[in-house]
Amino acid sequence: MLSRGPARFNRAAERAPPQLWFGVSAVFHYLGPSFAVLLFPAVGVLGVAWFRIATAAAAFAVLTNPWRAIASADGRTRLMLVGLGLCLAAMNTSFYLALDRLPMSLVAAMEFVGTIAIALIGARSWRNFLALGLVVAGVFVLIDITWSTDPIGLAWSAFNAVLFAAYIVIGHKAAQDGASGGVERLGAAMLIAFAVIMPIGLFEAIRAFASPRLVLAGIGVGICSSVIPYVCDQLAMSRLPRASFALLLALLPVTATVIAAAILAQIPSFRDLAGIGLVVAGIAVHRPAGAAPEAP
Repeated sequence: MLSRGPARFNRAAERAPPQLWFGVSAVFHYLGPSFAVLLFPAVGVLGVAWFRIATAAAAFAVLTNPWRAIASADGRTRLMLVGLGLCLAAMNTSFYLALDRLPMSLVAAMEFVGTIAIALIGARSWRNFLALGLVVAGVFVLIDITWSTDPIGLAWSAFNAVLFAAYIVIGHKAAQDGASGGVERLGAAMLIAFAVIMPIGLFEAIRAFASPRLVLAGIGVGICSSVIPYVCDQLAMSRLPRASFALLLALLPVTATVIAAAILAQIPSFRDLAGIGLVVAGIAVHRPAGAAPEAP
């Protein structure tokens, strides 16, 4: 069963457009943190991070064969896996530590800075520079950025932003070089991430073991935050240039607005609609590297 796993992921990556995989990831990118914040008081920030990574590591152990991926990798690939694993552990933890102190809008805005840089590096044409400009304008219209006087929270948020950019770069490398859209390498990296977070968050996570509901909630956070979105990220990255994927990340604030309207009955304002329009226009204008030129 496990041996057929990579081929199954590869078929999935090829049968659906990469934008669809990204869309699924974008939805769960906001559902997961929302559930996590609700658990912070009962489990603790590090405890929730532990549940997130532990659940993902267990799920990927079933879906893939992380031990075989690590054992069969050459030295360069193992170094990449270790780098991705360390990045995932530190990024997830710093993200939660920032959310515990700052509004999600501010953390998201700082996180987007790194993706702007990646998209800008890969622009290389006036059309894509225009697309980037429209997207940046739309994101800043959408996100109500409120400055904070919490230096510790800002430090964690800035650290998370750097790690998020690193995740895009390393994760895209794993997706492009590995079979099955890089999912088997992601599983190996998540196993390494769990080895890092296990002694750090275990003390807080133990508090939840006495309550089956808290344990199930922690598992739900892991599935929504790491399993579904990271798998979809890898399937999308396997077919999209790195700059294109970074630009698509601008859709995350749009997704958050749509989810809030559909689930929380928070109807978007005219400003929200204007921001969504700018982002959609930027994505429409953008052309991935290697795409056929327009007909004269």
